[in-house]
Amino acid sequence: MRRFIVIASLLLQAPLGSASIPGASDTDPGHWPQWRGPFSNGMARTGAPTEFSDTKNVKWKVAIAGRGFSTPVIWGDKIFLTTAAPTGKIAKTEAAAQAADNQNSQGPGAGGRQRGGGGPGGGAGMGEEHKFVVMCLDRKTGKTLWERVAKVATPHEGYHRMYGSFASNAPVTDGKYVYASFGSRGIYCYDFNGKLIWEKDAVQMRIRLQFGEGAAGVLYGNLLIHSYDHENGSFVIALDKRSGKEVWRTARDEGSAWSTPVVIDYKGKKQLVISASKKVRAYDPDNGKLIWECAGLGSNVIPQPVQYNDVVLAMSGHRDPKLMAIRLGREGELTGTDALLWSQTRGMSYTASPVVFENKVYTLSDNGMLSCFNATTGEPYYQQKRLPQADSFKASPVGAGGKLYLASENGVVTVVKMGEQFEVLTANTFEDQMFVASPVVAEGELYLRSKTQLFCISDGKTK
Repeated sequence: MRRFIVIASLLLQAPLGSASIPGASDTDPGHWPQWRGPFSNGMARTGAPTEFSDTKNVKWKVAIAGRGFSTPVIWGDKIFLTTAAPTGKIAKTEAAAQAADNQNSQGPGAGGRQRGGGGPGGGAGMGEEHKFVVMCLDRKTGKTLWERVAKVATPHEGYHRMYGSFASNAPVTDGKYVYASFGSRGIYCYDFNGKLIWEKDAVQMRIRLQFGEGAAGVLYGNLLIHSYDHENGSFVIALDKRSGKEVWRTARDEGSAWSTPVVIDYKGKKQLVISASKKVRAYDPDNGKLIWECAGLGSNVIPQPVQYNDVVLAMSGHRDPKLMAIRLGREGELTGTDALLWSQTRGMSYTASPVVFENKVYTLSDNGMLSCFNATTGEPYYQQKRLPQADSFKASPVGAGGKLYLASENGVVTVVKMGEQFEVLTANTFEDQMFVASPVVAEGELYLRSKTQLFCISDGKTK
């Protein structure tokens, strides 16, 4: 039973200035309604176990069919996730045949440029018909409550062979409905009993080097907002979440990017912020009008921006990596102005989004180096500290109970103490597992989605 004193103490930990989505602003620690958690900053409301493995403190684990790297979301006793499973049918097209030939001839670890538009590692799965599936599981037992095939289709292009899937976009929920995006395969709204409420076709995206799609939707009031940054006409769109009807659409001068938008609050007014290679931009979420823009990030932007107090932190980690702190309250072009409070270029994340808590921002590089910066000044408390084991990361870190949880490609979940000093607490190994989806925490339990399994980690005492 949840105790009032526990919930009250958790409220005191809520990060100042971190917006939570409409419908998630209550204090229920059983909710993880969107990819980066209830505060949009990677922080949980409760703690989580620190010692576990694929056999220790496992409350349950279930196999998830198909291939999907989307992070699950939770509301109460329900877990929602997406996956994509091949039907076995192969399209008889020249492009698909070329892509398949390349995948077969290159084999694991190959890095050459692929025909059919794919770059190193890109173009996997092209020409294969797939079922695009939305699932609802019981959080207490892992039992599947319902499973719905949203669509059966043959994708027009592929994904990154190691880190991509046709189900990489995290769903989002408002406590009444779950909204699942499959990018080019459309958006689907289901009620909590699995009834389809509406569906919305989407544009066929053209992603650079066929690295796959992955940006998730975000809820704001009665709107579901989704960005489509690709090589053939980028835009951001707002749909009425009750009907799926388009409310507004704004064109974007951007190429391929994978950053999920975030809704922030500045003095009672909401802003929709989207990171991309040319510029970080903020829009009025009610009508899509541009509020401000600021250049400075590198290419292939993936991390979601995050708010801390009256500052937006935006990051890139590919070419010209940078973490920028942009002061809110201005309008128009902010590039080269004092609205840019500070920036850092060492220890940036290419894939993982940052965690922000108690005036500290934590960044995790793809090769497993952790940094902690003062969110106000940008000065490092520590920078590029290597974890005990050689590893690589695509999942974003999550903070819970004063600890960071870092889930790696090699199946190791490292727990690091949050604070000014770098201190590794535990390294927990899962045999034959690969983590690309980000960890999730609800009511003292840790949920880890690997390439093949979903684990619920519980020690029965953490709150």
